Amino acid sequence: MPELSQETEHGRAGRPFGWAEVTGPSMVPTLYHGDLLVVVHRGRIRVGDVVILRHPFQQDLLVVKRAAERREGGWWVLGDNVYAGGDSTDYGVVPDELILGKVRLRYRPRKPGQRSLFALARWAVSAVRPVFADRSASRRLRAR
Repeated sequence: MPELSQETEHGRAGRPFGWAEVTGPSMVPTLYHGDLLVVVHRGRIRVGDVVILRHPFQQDLLVVKRAAERREGGWWVLGDNVYAGGDSTDYGVVPDELILGKVRLRYRPRKPGQRSLFALARWAVSAVRPVFADRSASRRLRAR
């Protein structure tokens, strides 16, 4: 159930930014397999932010989820794809020290089949997008 294939962990120590690559469907439709993410390692996490964290039971595994609710002991995190699983409904509250940063930008690489001028133009317009906080995340949590 890996969610991120890699992240520049050395960037966490000295630089405010890092990057990660998404593997897995748990954040569809916000993030797709193969998307590259720019991660800010500093700053306050707020409800709705998309965050990078260490899996509570496999700390060598990095995952990307949405911070849904602040609870005693840390954050309740959820994937945007309710059918994929692998979030706090499986492993509970994530301690603050396991949250590595929040996602600011998403880059979606061009697919090999995008050769027509129209397809390239459509890709160019949507390739880089900011990732905004979804304030409805806590409402989704209460609806479950």
